[in-house]
Amino acid sequence: MGVGGEPGRVGSCGRRGAGGRGAAGGSRGAVRGRPLPLSGPGGRLEPPEFPHPGGRCGRGSGSLQIPNQHNAGAGGHQPAVFRMAVLDTDLDHIFPSSVLPPLWAKLVVGLVAIVCFARSYDGDFVFDDSEAIVNNKVAGVVGRADLLCALFFLLSFLGYCKAFRESNKEGTYSSTFWVLLSIFLGAVSMLCKEQGITVLGLNAVFDILVIGKFNVLEIVQKVLHKDKSLESLGMLRNGGLLFRMTLLTSGGAGMLYVRWRIMGTGPPAFTEVDNPASFADGMLVRAVNYNYYYSLNAWLLLCPWWLCFDWSMGCIPLIKSVSDWRVIALAALWFCLIGLICQALCSEDGHKRRILTLGLGFLVIPFLPASNLFFRVGFVVAERVLYLPSVGYCVLLTFGFGALSKHTKKKKLIAAVVLGILLINMLRCVVRSGQWRSEEQLFRSALSVCPLNAKVHYNIGKNLADKGNQTAAIRYYREAVRLNPKYVHAMNNLGNILKERNELQEAEELLSLAVRIQPDFAAAWMNLGIVQNSLKRFEAAEQSYRMAIKHRRKYPDCYYNLGRLYADLNRHVDALNAWRNATMLKPEHSLAWNNMIILLDNTGNLAQAEAVGREALELIPNDHSLMFSLANVLGKSQKYKESEALFLKAIKANPNAASYHGNLAVLYHRWGHLDLAKKHYEISLQLDPMASGTKENYGLLRRKLELMQKKDV
Repeated sequence: MGVGGEPGRVGSCGRRGAGGRGAAGGSRGAVRGRPLPLSGPGGRLEPPEFPHPGGRCGRGSGSLQIPNQHNAGAGGHQPAVFRMAVLDTDLDHIFPSSVLPPLWAKLVVGLVAIVCFARSYDGDFVFDDSEAIVNNKVAGVVGRADLLCALFFLLSFLGYCKAFRESNKEGTYSSTFWVLLSIFLGAVSMLCKEQGITVLGLNAVFDILVIGKFNVLEIVQKVLHKDKSLESLGMLRNGGLLFRMTLLTSGGAGMLYVRWRIMGTGPPAFTEVDNPASFADGMLVRAVNYNYYYSLNAWLLLCPWWLCFDWSMGCIPLIKSVSDWRVIALAALWFCLIGLICQALCSEDGHKRRILTLGLGFLVIPFLPASNLFFRVGFVVAERVLYLPSVGYCVLLTFGFGALSKHTKKKKLIAAVVLGILLINMLRCVVRSGQWRSEEQLFRSALSVCPLNAKVHYNIGKNLADKGNQTAAIRYYREAVRLNPKYVHAMNNLGNILKERNELQEAEELLSLAVRIQPDFAAAWMNLGIVQNSLKRFEAAEQSYRMAIKHRRKYPDCYYNLGRLYADLNRHVDALNAWRNATMLKPEHSLAWNNMIILLDNTGNLAQAEAVGREALELIPNDHSLMFSLANVLGKSQKYKESEALFLKAIKANPNAASYHGNLAVLYHRWGHLDLAKKHYEISLQLDPMASGTKENYGLLRRKLELMQKKDV
């Protein structure tokens, strides 16, 4: 690839519940809950046990037995201030112990995690977005932002749960310290990834609907019957709840303010290829396609089989007609979601309501920033955004299996199904982690999932080009341009390869088309200038370089190439100024420094060349090419000793450079050290037998040595 070629772009459940003790309202005294830890990633995530005021927790057949109550807070002798029910996040017993005991569940989860991680920990570094899916894999280092976001998100949620465990004898129902710590951890999560801020919304929903047992069905019934009492709203008049909501709201507003101060108030600019549905004509078409994207995300949670590093650029064609069979997926998604939401909000079983609310909260709320509802996002489907929703998926799936196990005697069959699902996802994880071990495997695995995605073909082409397989790279770049005729990055890279193969006319046509499609594409303007320079169209090349600099002010590579153009035109002052600009923008730009030294040397400005060379070596002390150029200048200035030291240092850094040995031989030849000159001439010719200048100088040295021998005789 030529200078400035665009780089390729790849457009990637440890849960602990909070248990504790609290004061129970009513005349029956306090009910003590025993907090138990949750199982690890991929294990059984169980809903918390929330004893009702005045109720009694019993446990039978290895599972929780919690009495139904749909008028929480209204019965018994309540104190004047609403008392919170005991929060006992004992989630290990939704499955009867005969199906999968907690200890065994944790051992299985740990084994699965080790197997999955062992397959991926030593893979090659993949430079862009990672995937995140329910099968718990970590493939390389690339998902670190999403992983950190998920980590601090869960810590924030657990910290909020901890606030209700820290009750004291005076009857404090929540700990302000833990609420503030939860907000702080949410801010850290947001700094890792924007969706981290949604933990505040999840905490609020958890507080109101799960902790406070707010019964939506009961409130709706009272509103419809114009019941003025609305006793259940007493929890909303609780000072502690209002205080916590105020803290959460203030924390969220503060986070948004800091984010806007750092990154600005405007959303990022995306193109149609990034998110085609958001550019579709008509609100209905956009809404239908957004919902289809939701259904795809839901399917990836249920069956993580279609995995691709990038879903843009035609990977998912738009739905433009109701006759498209894919609308069935939308209907199925909303049928399931509406059913779960109705059960979560309106079920007479308070235990079921709270578990489903927790699961749906984790499933939906963290996904909202990626839903296109509030702002346009720069992707179609991004599996990494499913890290946090997978927590809710695990809660709902576990609750479903737990409910099923209570209504059937075939518990061994249920256990086999659960372990079978775990095994299948583990195998899929191992396979997928193997694909993430290298870029080539990752890119090629996407061909079977998204064969119409131009970016997939582009990245395969770039990977092949980086390995030197230009012929195959050209084939994939051409396919990328065919699939997306406006794919300027593919045109730019294809033009670079054609330029290197001396197919200059086609390279110029491609690069000219790229800058017509995207006039501010600075790299394409610069590469077009390189091609035009090679075609001896110097005025057009200069104009192209100027356009590149116009669209990217700090572009040292373009200044370097502009300097080369001026050098070809013998505009030496302009060339030196261009290269000086390159070194000011990029002090370690070795090529610009070298060309300045060589130009000053060739024009006889040895003192200036020496000064520039010394300045360059101060900035880049280990660059052997700069040592070589400065050594040549010092040799011409008859500073033989210093020149010799630099030549030897350069040869030590790069012993196989024939020119280094040849020029050192010239130095010894001038210096009168003829034996050393002969030695290095011979080494240079061994490394490069076709070097005509070295052959000529070596011939002169041999004739001189022969004459000296004759004189001696």
